[in-house]
Amino acid sequence: MSTSTLMWGMIFGSIGLGFFVYGKKQKVIIPLFSGIGLMVLPYFISNIYILVISGIVLIAVPYFIRI
Repeated sequence: MSTSTLMWGMIFGSIGLGFFVYGKKQKVIIPLFSGIGLMVLPYFISNIYILVISGIVLIAVPYFIRI
């Protein structure tokens, strides 16, 4: 574990918490699952480049997919 992995994990986890709370209160499924994914993602990915790219994709998913 490097410092950059911890920092990116904290950033994506806090954004994921915001998406999770928004999805739960508004009863919208896409931000809810995107938030869960952002909070869990740093536990399974140790490569920093893959972590950042997949985090950015998960942040962009609720913007492009609206149900």
